[in-house]
Amino acid sequence: MATQLNNPIPLPSNKGNSCAACRVRHLAVCSMLDGGELNRLSALLTPIELAQGEPLFDEGEPATHVFNLTAGMLKLCRLLPDGRRQITGFLFPGDFLGLADRDDYICSAQAVTDVALCRFQRVKLENFFKEIPDMEHCLLGMARHELAESLDHMLLLGRKSAKERIASFIMMLSDRAVKRGLGANPVAVPMSRNDIADFLGLTTETVSRTISNLRRNGIIGTETGRKISITDMETLSALADCA
Repeated sequence: MATQLNNPIPLPSNKGNSCAACRVRHLAVCSMLDGGELNRLSALLTPIELAQGEPLFDEGEPATHVFNLTAGMLKLCRLLPDGRRQITGFLFPGDFLGLADRDDYICSAQAVTDVALCRFQRVKLENFFKEIPDMEHCLLGMARHELAESLDHMLLLGRKSAKERIASFIMMLSDRAVKRGLGANPVAVPMSRNDIADFLGLTTETVSRTISNLRRNGIIGTETGRKISITDMETLSALADCA
């Protein structure tokens, strides 16, 4: 069981309404709440942080808490019966996780970088949502978005070549950066090559070889600080759009 759930590391406390001061609130499920509702939500949360590599929760663990990621990156993964790992997604600031119609977590969540989150008791948050009718519409929108991302991931794994998968991955990171108000280029790539491979259904060697090939062809470049620069956006976008 993830020790962080039992011993959360508190973040520096914010004076007043921590939800209103949140830098990613416009991306989160709480973006539609007014001042009074934010005050009530703020009273329900416990701010926690994880160091790089620490687990947030494990697959099969009782789903007693839900979380909103406010800084850093998480990865979601599942283990196959033979011990192989499939990364099902990467979460970014503003993403919400843990609210599902079952009593246990269907995957494990682990910090790719140092992360900060708001933690809520699931029962209390569900009761809060029931008192805010518009929240159901917001949660439905989130569910639709997650379904669309799952379908895109299925297409990526089932139909695209290694080069197309890597191109799609880089474009996805660029799009998510823009959504968070950051630049589209260069693209921060904080996860390891092994993590990328487990997300794209490739070997680590294929990921490294394909990135090197894209770099030799002048489509991308690599920079210090785990960043990839897109030097030929048109070609990279065309590769990502191939099916």
